[in-house]
Amino acid sequence: MSTVAAPAALLNHLLRDDVDNSVGETWLPGQRTALRSVPASGQSGDGGLDDPLRLGRAMRLRLRDAVQALLADPSIAGLKDAPKLAAVVLYAKSRAPKGEKNDNQTSIWGAELGRWLGMKESTVHHKVLPVLRGTDALHTQVVRDAKGHPTGLDCLVMPLWNARKSGGAAHPLALTKAELATLLHLIEALFGPGWAPEDKEPTPPGLLADRTGKGAATDRLGLLLMVLNTRASGWLQLVGGSVKKREGRGAATLARLLGCSPSGARKVLARLTEAGVVARQRKATSTRMNGRGKVMLLPVARAYGRTVAPVEAVSGPGTVFSARPDGACGDHGPADAAGALGTPGIGGAEQVEDAGDQERPDGAELHADHASVVTPVVPPQLSCGFSGEGRGAEGRRPERACAGEDQAVDGESPVAGTGSPVAEDGPLRGEQPKESPVDERVGQRAAGSGSDGRPKAAGWEKAQQQRRVGLPADLRLRVALGPVAWLWERLSGWQQDQVEAAAKAELAQLAGLGVAPEGAPRLLADRLTDRLAETGGEARVDKPFPWLIRRGLPQRQACSHRKCDDGVRLDTGEDCENCGNVIHLRRARRARIGADIDRELPGLSDGERRRVLEERLREHTAAEAEDLAWRQGQARAEQARRDAARAAAQEQAERERQEAAAADAVRQALPCEDCGQDQAAGLCEACGYRRRTEAAIAEAGLVAATWSAAPGDVAAVTAEVRSTMERDIAAVHAEYLRAMDPADQEAEPEAAAAVLAYGALHTAQQALAAYRRNALAMLGRTDEAEAEARRAYRTEQGRPWFRRNPNGADAVAAATEKAEAARERVAEHLLAVRLEQLREQTAARTEPAAAAPWTDRLPELAARSLDGEAAGAVIA
Repeated sequence: MSTVAAPAALLNHLLRDDVDNSVGETWLPGQRTALRSVPASGQSGDGGLDDPLRLGRAMRLRLRDAVQALLADPSIAGLKDAPKLAAVVLYAKSRAPKGEKNDNQTSIWGAELGRWLGMKESTVHHKVLPVLRGTDALHTQVVRDAKGHPTGLDCLVMPLWNARKSGGAAHPLALTKAELATLLHLIEALFGPGWAPEDKEPTPPGLLADRTGKGAATDRLGLLLMVLNTRASGWLQLVGGSVKKREGRGAATLARLLGCSPSGARKVLARLTEAGVVARQRKATSTRMNGRGKVMLLPVARAYGRTVAPVEAVSGPGTVFSARPDGACGDHGPADAAGALGTPGIGGAEQVEDAGDQERPDGAELHADHASVVTPVVPPQLSCGFSGEGRGAEGRRPERACAGEDQAVDGESPVAGTGSPVAEDGPLRGEQPKESPVDERVGQRAAGSGSDGRPKAAGWEKAQQQRRVGLPADLRLRVALGPVAWLWERLSGWQQDQVEAAAKAELAQLAGLGVAPEGAPRLLADRLTDRLAETGGEARVDKPFPWLIRRGLPQRQACSHRKCDDGVRLDTGEDCENCGNVIHLRRARRARIGADIDRELPGLSDGERRRVLEERLREHTAAEAEDLAWRQGQARAEQARRDAARAAAQEQAERERQEAAAADAVRQALPCEDCGQDQAAGLCEACGYRRRTEAAIAEAGLVAATWSAAPGDVAAVTAEVRSTMERDIAAVHAEYLRAMDPADQEAEPEAAAAVLAYGALHTAQQALAAYRRNALAMLGRTDEAEAEARRAYRTEQGRPWFRRNPNGADAVAAATEKAEAARERVAEHLLAVRLEQLREQTAARTEPAAAAPWTDRLPELAARSLDGEAAGAVIA
């Protein structure tokens, strides 16, 4: 008999193996109350020889290769940063193997793992551990105490398990005990939660221990990867090639390490810089311009006693100018106290401070300075960095600017006059410009601004400033709102947002009504065109916003059909048939009422007849409205009844679920009926396997007796089958015992018994299948099976398509197939019938004899003699 693999209980047994864990913190039942968290964040990198960040080159490369190999495993590569960091932490806390035993498990609990990751325990149980289990990157086993309460979690990192199983010590993940301890101490120094044991020296928290919440796992993982890629000098090894200027080479390097976009890495780098663990500098050049950027890991630099570089401020979103070399003359002269560009408020000291992020090739020329007396017309909001920015809203150069540009228009105002920002032929220097509505708006905007040049927080002015002249950028909305583009320009910013939201809702409603998504914008545009035609054009709409919201965009159903819009079907574009039916019914009703009036009141004039007709139509409409209201009330009551019934059903289902849970809890607490094991739900695993094995042995004996035993030899056949199967089971037991460790048998006797019982069950099931195949083969040779096969053979040969050549190759093949199928059917039928008969006979033999009636037993009892005590009692 072939051997079988051990069941899932072996994995549970392996996970429960209590092995010494010298790396990390092995959880014990009493240890949770003995540790308390250290809230303050520690500072690593004191420069001592025992500093965890002071790694040798060989050790750093070994740990870097191991972490990269773990993150590149197919079960972890595509996950988010939180599961990746959890895998790294559990990997660092895993036990090193002892001898030939491949044991890499670790013990932890959800709250402690959340402290390592910087997130809550619920997040770990919902978004971290299930993801790792789903990709087969982690196997977990809940540890319970003697009372059944969960006390911890045994974790097995499968990439490490597979690496040690397949590659051995040569695999990058197969770290030694000392290497795992070094990696764990490094992680503790970077973002460990910190502990304060009662009888031991406290472990301070890591550098990023206080960094929790959203993005905490990404920051911690990024810091670890950067430290492992940093030399002893403290400078991060940056990637080569071309990178985006906005993100920089440091962000590109971190993006490659984390596997994210450069923009996301730039944000992570900014947060690490703000946390004080990363510093950014630029190499000095001969012209004193900003050179290539560099990234320093401050903890690594401190660990090796290096000079710590100053932290560079994170650049803001505003546009800045490049710094100029010292000693430049003329237009390239250095900035003075009045301003970096010679103009107060334009490129002053604040702008020079932000200029560190703009890289400019050596030798590039800057724009010439302006005279210090020039004052901008509007508050300066530089975006491009040329002189026209300070001259008006458009930022263009003045037309025909001449000498004396810094002179005032007149003797009273020092402001240099220019033409209107929108005038193509503006006035010359010294001429009085004509006023225009645009200039008036510019003046109003300047008047409505505060001292800092920003608009005041007034709702209407803010809405007017934020409004868009053109239609939305979405192509579907541009097509749908095209007919009302002029009305769109008249809306405020808030109104435009509302109209845009209403248009999106109408497009979604059209899609829900069966309209193709690509045709919905055109259909909404046709609706707006028709509504404008009804109104008389855009010029007749004096209030655009109410007209669009209440009249232009909403669907108007002319009948009860949900796809009807002004008598047109939205899905087909044809006339609504339901509207035609409604019109036909109304006309028929009007004709019928008119005929009744002519019959009842024949002498009425035309005016009087029209009045009576309208009155009766109103009465009929009122009756229909009343009937409709009654039917709607009935529908609401029916809906309320259904809701109440649904709520009652849900409550009943909840009660049944709770009762079932309570009954299951009671059942789980029952001992085993066979061996008496506690908490076995009435039957333990090993006893359940034994019962199924016994049933399989009995079934195999009956199957063998269906063809090989005479009516009186059934017991002999079943006994022979039982002895044969018991010998096979004993052989399998011996093989299992040779494969199992005696220490494991003594440590976990219940698990060993379950494994042996499972092996016996598997052997019995295999033997039962073999006996069944043999019985079907023998029963297929009986007279009944042969007769049925011959009939099926002749029937198939007599098919119309085989009558011309019944003995041809195709006819013989088809007939043979049908005959074999018929033979198998007869054999299965005979096996089922004979098994049923044998079961009845066996039950009759084993069933106890029924008790005789009391009236039949009285004579026998009366003839029985009484003993001495009974006789004395009767005489007395």
